[in-house]
Amino acid sequence: MSQLPVQGAQVATRIAGLLRIIGRKPEGSPLVELVRESGLTRPTIHRLLNSLAAEGLLDHEARTGNWVLGPEILLMGSVASARFPLEEIARPSLRRLAGETGESAFFSVRRGAETVCLLREEGSFPVRSFVLHEGVRFPLGVASAGTAIMAFLAEVEQEQLLENWPAHAGQFAEAHTESVVRASLAKTRRAGYSVNPGLVLEGSWGMGAAVFDPSGRPAWALSLTGIEPRFREDRQDSLGRLLMEEAHRITAQLGGRGKDLL
Repeated sequence: MSQLPVQGAQVATRIAGLLRIIGRKPEGSPLVELVRESGLTRPTIHRLLNSLAAEGLLDHEARTGNWVLGPEILLMGSVASARFPLEEIARPSLRRLAGETGESAFFSVRRGAETVCLLREEGSFPVRSFVLHEGVRFPLGVASAGTAIMAFLAEVEQEQLLENWPAHAGQFAEAHTESVVRASLAKTRRAGYSVNPGLVLEGSWGMGAAVFDPSGRPAWALSLTGIEPRFREDRQDSLGRLLMEEAHRITAQLGGRGKDLL
């Protein structure tokens, strides 16, 4: 009996991990991807997937063979959104950013040691970067939103992430070396906004600004992404200013206090 709580917690952790992997992309994930990324055995994953599908939390698409989020997830998300009216607050800022810059604008949230993209607004410029979309997760310190958030964490939190940086950054560690990240964090603190010069995908640039919660902690981020010629140095100041203006606006609406609101 003493083992039941541990076993239950382990199952919950596995289920949460599978839902996160599947929820990263609208088209879901094939079984082989779930096995590779979860580290679980096929029999275990089959059992969990079938149980989740029976509860309406997942669907199995016969055409593609992918597992996708089910209707119960949509219902839960609708209920949760009433508690966190972030879209209502952030969407106007995204529209202004996309409208004024022509670039794609995004709103991301910090979840533990990651950032998750929640919202996007497409800009008018016809050539776009498709690195970021709703549900995409990056380790903190990777990509512009994660850099903007990590830069304004307490130093002790930053060092906890940096002390085992290759494991934390995972597949992004080769381009996001510790020295590169430390320099980027310092530059972001000075400027107030982050710049990612194609480190996630060559030629795809991004800029970000942190949004702060009522305790003054960076909890969300606004970002812009696009192709390299649209983010050259002579344009970064104006893009950074727009990002910070909208980030400060959202921070104030959420009752927060940020870098320039103290």
